[in-house]
Amino acid sequence: MNEDIRIHSWPCSYYLDTNKQWVSGRLSLTPLAIKFTADKTGELLVNFHLSSISEIKKESSNLIFSSLTILEKTTKHWFSSLQPNRNVVFNILEHFWRERLLSSEGAGAEAAAAAALQTTKGKELTGLLSGSQKRLEDTAKVLHYQGEQFDNIMRGLNKIEGDMDVADRLLTELESPSWWPFSGKLWKAPSESKPKETATVSDSKNQEGIIIRIPVIITHRTDSNVKPGKLTLFASGLEISDCNSQVIHRFEAKDVDDIRVHTPYEISVRQRFIGKPDTSYRLLSAKMPEAIPILEMQFSKKMQFLEDALGFVGASKSPQVDLGTSIWQAATGLLGGVVQPSSPVGGREGMDSDQAQLQKQEKISQEEAKELKQILKKLKGLALETEAELERQDEALDSITTSVDRATLNIDKQNRRIKKLT
Repeated sequence: MNEDIRIHSWPCSYYLDTNKQWVSGRLSLTPLAIKFTADKTGELLVNFHLSSISEIKKESSNLIFSSLTILEKTTKHWFSSLQPNRNVVFNILEHFWRERLLSSEGAGAEAAAAAALQTTKGKELTGLLSGSQKRLEDTAKVLHYQGEQFDNIMRGLNKIEGDMDVADRLLTELESPSWWPFSGKLWKAPSESKPKETATVSDSKNQEGIIIRIPVIITHRTDSNVKPGKLTLFASGLEISDCNSQVIHRFEAKDVDDIRVHTPYEISVRQRFIGKPDTSYRLLSAKMPEAIPILEMQFSKKMQFLEDALGFVGASKSPQVDLGTSIWQAATGLLGGVVQPSSPVGGREGMDSDQAQLQKQEKISQEEAKELKQILKKLKGLALETEAELERQDEALDSITTSVDRATLNIDKQNRRIKKLT
C-alpha cells in the first residue's frame, strides 16, 4: 500500500503559533498521517502520525469562530474555516484515528518487536502468503453462501414438482367422461396443498449470512451531508445502515449498476433509474481495503477503478494480471531460492550464480519457517475445502438444469391439456 496516497483533503486555515497568525492552505489525510500545506509558499507546516494523536475536539477560537483542534502529544494544532464544514472533517478524521488505534490495540508493541526481529525475506514471504490466505478465505465465504442459494433453488424446484403432481391429478379428474360421478376429491386436492404453501413461506425466512461488516462514513448526494454508519456485504447484495443499525438502503446484486473505487479507502455505489434521480452513496472507511476484494469477486463486471485506486494491491483491472498467480510464483521462487539452496536446477554456471546470489540474500529464521509452514497448511486446507464445495455446486447445477427441463416439459404438457378442456 502506498503510504503517501491522499484519502481526503479540505481547504482550511491553520494557526501558526510561531508567527501568531492564521495561514490558509489544505489539510490532507493519508493512511498514516495528517498534513497541512500552505497555499502561498507550498511549505509543509504540519506532518504527524495518526498514532501520535491524543485527542480530536470541536472548539471555538476567540470564542466565536468554530475550529477543530488536534492534540498531538503535547502540541495542540488549530484548524478553522474548514470546508465544506467542520462536522464533515471531524467525522472523517475521528473515524480513521479511531480505526487506527483499534487495529493496533493490544498488538502494537508485540508487532513492533516481531518486525524488528524478522528478516526482510521472512516478512516478504509471510506477507505474500497471508494475502493469499485472506483472499482464499473471502472466496470460500462467497462460495458457501452461493451454495446455500443453490440449495434454496433446489427446494423451490422440488415444491414446483409437487404442485405439478397436484395439477396432474386435478386435470385427470376434469378429463374424465361427463357421466363419471364426481366426488369431493376435486375440491379436497387444492386444500391439501395449502399447508405446503405456508411451509414454503416459512422456509424462505432464513437469516442471510453476513460476509463482512465494516464501519463507514456515508455521503449521500451532497458532501456536506455525511454521517457514520456501517456497510454490510451479503452474498445477495450489500446494505448500508446507520450507527443504530437502522437500514438506510439495501442494494440487491441485480440493482447495483456500477461501483467506483475512488481510492483504496473510498467507493461509490449507484443504481440508475429512468425518469428520476439515481440512487448513489459514497462510502469512506479505513477498513475498505478488506471489503474491496469481496466486492470485486461479487461485482467484477460492474467495478471501475479510478486513477487514484490503481495503486491498490490486487485492485488492478487488467485481465493480464492475476494476483493469485503472481503471489504463488513469487512465493515459489523465494522458497526455491531460500529453503532449497542446493537444488540442482540448471548447469554448473547456474549453480554458481545461484550460490553467489544466495550469499547476498538473507536467511529465514526457525520461527519464520514455522509460521510459513502453518500458513501453508491453512492454505492447503482452504484449497481442498474450496475444491470440494465447487464439485458439490457443479453437481447441484446439473440437478437444477435437469429439474428445470423436467418442470418445463410438465408445464407445457399441462398447458396443452388445459387448452383441450377450454
